[in-house]
Amino acid sequence: MTEPTPSTRRRAFGPVVLLGLASAGLTAIAANKPAVDGGATGTGTGAGSVLTLTFEGTMPLVTALALVVLACWGVVLVTRGRVRRAVALLGSLAADGALVGVLVAFGQVSDDLRDELAQVGVTDVQISHTAWYWAALAAACVSVVCAALAFLWTPTWPEMGTRYDAPGASEPTSTAPPEEQSSIDLWKAMDEGRDPTD
Repeated sequence: MTEPTPSTRRRAFGPVVLLGLASAGLTAIAANKPAVDGGATGTGTGAGSVLTLTFEGTMPLVTALALVVLACWGVVLVTRGRVRRAVALLGSLAADGALVGVLVAFGQVSDDLRDELAQVGVTDVQISHTAWYWAALAAACVSVVCAALAFLWTPTWPEMGTRYDAPGASEPTSTAPPEEQSSIDLWKAMDEGRDPTD
């Protein structure tokens, strides 16, 4: 398999960012929904109390990490150079963490539901993973790939121009005497709080 050329990586900027944003967003939404479903078909003295359970079956850690990934994508869009690469690395680590969280939740959320059902006397209940769990798993996998590509390919991706920087952040100060400066240069100097006659 050949290594993608810089131009190919540059063209991949839009699709990778869009897919990364969509997958991180879907991970956050799906992880905030019930991951497991336990029908009230179980046997036990408290089978009629299953509907009164407060168990939500969500994956809050996965939701939090997915939101971190979303924030990193936003920062990647507006930064340049080493800062951009560092944020892409942070997003990649957060995406990895979200995927691990989803995988760990496969058994953990089921066990938590069984424990709560046992407290109301339901000992035999069918527990299955919901479509939201599988959506979170698939989206987390895609998010990991996109975040890894962002970290590897950011040096070749297009960046925002310097015209979006704060005024005066990168503009050199004029050292010419006032009589050689244009009126626009003089006004800019005064706007920046400098005395143009110095």
